[in-house]
Amino acid sequence: MSTIETIRFRLRDDVETEDFIRRNRYVETEYMERRPGFQSRETAVSEDGEWMVSVHWATVEDAEATIGAFFGASETQDFLAAIDLPTVSSGRYQRVGR
Repeated sequence: MSTIETIRFRLRDDVETEDFIRRNRYVETEYMERRPGFQSRETAVSEDGEWMVSVHWATVEDAEATIGAFFGASETQDFLAAIDLPTVSSGRYQRVGR
């Protein structure tokens, strides 16, 4: 059964949107897409500046393995440096239907 992870956060005050988009693209292509079970990833931003990333995984184990390694991976450090870490909230959902 596939798993969907959501991560919501705000950027640090000194990070410009275009700079974050570059960092986000890098973490997606150089880290996320190379992880076992990765299916897709979407990034969106609200009118008030809150960001949301949605990631689809083949299994919950694939999701857990990736998040377990995420904070220590060299490919993710530039991305993480842009995020106001105290604002991070996440959720994990099991896909239903289709």
